[in-house]
This record gives sequence, structure tokens and C-alpha cells, in this order.
Amino acid sequence: MNALDLSRRQVLKGGAAAMAVSAMSSLGALYSRQAMAAGDPTRLAPIPGRYGPLAPVADRATGLPLLQLPRGFSYRSFGWSGDVMSDGQPCPDRHDGMAVVGLRRPGSRPRNHKHDPHDHGHGRGHELVLIRNHERGGASPINAPGMYDSGDIGGGQVAGGGTTTMTWRNGEWRSIEASLGGTLVNCAGGPTPWGSWLSCEEIKTDAVSSTGKKHGYVFEVHAEAERTTGRPLVGLGRFSHEAVAIDPRTGVVYLTEDDRNKSGLYRFIPNDRAGRYGSLEHGGRLQAARVRRQPNADLTVAAIGDEYALEWVDIPDPDLDSIVAPSGFPDISAGETLSGPFAQAWSSGALRMSRGEGIWHSYGKMFIVDTSTGVDAQGRKGRGNGAVWVLDLLTQRMRALFVSGNQLAAHNPDNITVSGRGGVLLCEDGGESPDQYGPGARLIGLTRQGESFYFCKNNIELTSTQIGNAGKVIPEGDYRESEFCGACWDPSSETLFVNIQTPGITVAITGPWERGHL
Repeated sequence: MNALDLSRRQVLKGGAAAMAVSAMSSLGALYSRQAMAAGDPTRLAPIPGRYGPLAPVADRATGLPLLQLPRGFSYRSFGWSGDVMSDGQPCPDRHDGMAVVGLRRPGSRPRNHKHDPHDHGHGRGHELVLIRNHERGGASPINAPGMYDSGDIGGGQVAGGGTTTMTWRNGEWRSIEASLGGTLVNCAGGPTPWGSWLSCEEIKTDAVSSTGKKHGYVFEVHAEAERTTGRPLVGLGRFSHEAVAIDPRTGVVYLTEDDRNKSGLYRFIPNDRAGRYGSLEHGGRLQAARVRRQPNADLTVAAIGDEYALEWVDIPDPDLDSIVAPSGFPDISAGETLSGPFAQAWSSGALRMSRGEGIWHSYGKMFIVDTSTGVDAQGRKGRGNGAVWVLDLLTQRMRALFVSGNQLAAHNPDNITVSGRGGVLLCEDGGESPDQYGPGARLIGLTRQGESFYFCKNNIELTSTQIGNAGKVIPEGDYRESEFCGACWDPSSETLFVNIQTPGITVAITGPWERGHL
């Protein structure tokens, strides 16, 4: 194995499973903090955005009114599902996580933009390199330079997930090509400080394909598509991954897990701190967050201002198979399984979240999304409208910045990004989300005080005539409830890139950002 010593793993495999089952079966009641901030413990409605009201805006590439935006903002679409890519393949569907990973001069090799003090990322004369996930299961394969699994994953299907790599220059989209293939359900991920992309498989399975491969890993994708290896980063754990973010000061990787009411918060301390492509393959320590003096703290319900001091416990075997939850495990159905890493973490008193999703580093803090924090109308925990936590990396204290108590404030935020100006933007994954602008998923901003406001709304409702006139091949239909995902900024925070998962479209949005909180 690249990331673990094989002999050590064989010894730990049986011992870790036994330890987890034994410890979990003896756990008593959960401990949870119910402190409330002054005023409302949740946000029930958005505030008026400084950018002004939303209205349909025509796409500069196709002329179609795909988005509702404030006055003065425009966008250009690219990389629609079915478009012919630069390598001759049709563009895969189910666009998801994405990031700008670097800059390059046309015709030159990509490089990490942070090492160039003379180029501030405007894209003038340089190409931005973006890498985009495709959250596909069993489907036609993405034929890419970095291929992981070409085997039968069951029922004659093959792994259809992976990534595509795109370039943007001088306000125009330039190219798109496949970079990673043979993976499953590539949901989110995160950029590295050294200019690559970590693509995460959001799947919890112990199944083995016909080629002997398992899934549920993280993969590193090189900014040069042809240099992507397709090797899994086993040391970062095998579970239903959502997103990752790296602390550039320490090189520590923080990871979220999306597995309802049995999701941990993790970090990986690499053995190799060189900070280069492939360095994470050299192994390290996977750890899970635990609240000090509160074993098995329950964060599935929260109030604004809730704060916890975190410490970290080691995960002996990051590649451990799933474990059937012990009888009485709270807020899940009988017979459900816990991922191997979470089972080990829980047995050591680690915390649980509802569904950990987006995570983003900004100025020494990690912004972490739990998409379903709260309770539903039936009082079921971990089925609310979501929350945003902020983890201070120096103090290791985590505080609830935003908790949605109503679908109008935010309906299941998912991916998150932060601009260079400190503006926090959430990609909503809550279906139609009707409001004064009609149905449609939203991009939601947060103020410094944790108040939400609407910035953008999905407006994609297309006829076959509109689609044909635009030269696209997607089915006609109403796609307004499809989620936004993969939001990220160019290095100067002048262009916001974001995906609409279905029918699969990427857009680049520009406008007068200085007018508001983003």
C-alpha cells in the first residue's frame, strides 16, 4: 500500500474491529451541549442582500436565462453535459465539487499561482486551471490518463466517476479534458496549496470489483491531466467522503464525512510535509475530532454560538471495513453500518455530526458545513436545514456561525467557499426552495454576523427548441431544483465559478462584488 505499512495494517485489522465493537456496546448516554447564543438560536429568514433583488440574466455563451442574479452581474456557461471535449469524449454529467488549482502561460506547464508574485490571478495573459468532479456511479467510464478501477463493480457495471480539467483565460473558457476515471461518486474534495485537486469518493461500501479494487477513497489529480496517477490515498481513510481542506501552515488535511447521524470530523497528519504532488501517498496519521470532557458529543442539533474545544484521537486502521452499529445507537435505523474509521473514532469518544459536507480554509480557520443539522417536523435529529461551523486552527475551538431554522434562511447548504475579501458563499442542495423569486436552488451568502442573504437562483427551465438552438444535447425539462456545487473563486476573487449538477453546466460569474458582502 502507498499510504500504510501493509504488515501493520494486517495486525490492526482484527484488533481495531474488536476494540470498536466492544467499546461502542458499553457506551452510555450521549453528551451534548445545549447552550444558546443571545437572541435567536437559529436563523429563520434571510436579510436583504446589498447586491439588490434577483432577476433572470441571459448567459453570454448561449443567450439562455439560466440564472437569476442581481443587477450588474453576468456569466458565461461552459462544459455542458454532452459537449464534445478537447480529447474527443462527450463531457460527463453530474458536475460537483471543483476548484481553481493554478495558473499557466498558454503552451506552458501548469504551476501553482501562489508562487508568482507578479500575477494576481486576473486571468489576463494566463490560463486558470480548474478541476471538476463528476458524481457518477455505475456508468459509461470516463477515459482519463489517471484510471483507478476498470473492473466490474456489480451487475456488469463499471465505475463511471472521475474528474475533468478546464482552462479559463481573458474572460473566456478555453478547453476541457478528462483527468481521472474509474472512480465512484466523486462528490466534493478540495484544492491543495501546491496546486492539485483532491477528489473524494462519497461512497461507503466494502464491495470489491472484479479487479480487486475497493472504493471510498481520496485521489489526487495533477494540474496537468496527463500526470494524474489514479492511485488512492488510502491513509486518508475509506468512508463516505465529502470534502477536504488543507491548513497551509501545517500541511494537515481536514476531512468531512457524509453519513447521516454517524459522521465524524477528521484530520490527516502527513508523514511527508514537502507539499508536492504525491507527498500524501507517503502515509501519516488519520485522526477524529473529540470534544474535550464530552465523550461522544452530539452535534446533530445546534444553536448559533454553540462552541466546543476539540482534541483529536488516532484511527488505528483507516482502511477498516464497515461495522454494524450496536443495538441502541441513537437516531439511526436498526442494522445500519458505521464506516470503519467512524466506528473506531466513536469507540474513543469522538463527536458525531449529522452529515458533514463542505469545508474550506480561510485565514487560519476552517469553515465546515453540516447540511442537515437540526430536527424535522417529526422531531427527528439530524434532519434539519443545516449549519456552518468555524474551527479556529490555532485554538482548536469550533463555533456555530450559522444555523438555519427555516428553509427560507437556507435549505441544506452543501459546498462552501470563501472569497479573498472574506465573503462566505454556500451552495444550496435543498430542492426547489421556493421564495419570492419562485422555485429553484440558491447560492446563499453569509454576512460577518452569520446572517444569510440570496445571491443567485437556479433558473434552468428549457424546451427542446431552446436547447437545440444553443447547440446542446441535454433533455428538455425543469432543472431549477438541481443543486449548486463546486463554487470557487479565481485568485483575485473577481470571477466566481460554480456548477449546476443537473443537467450539468459550469458557469463563470463576474460583477460588482465590492457592493456587498462577498
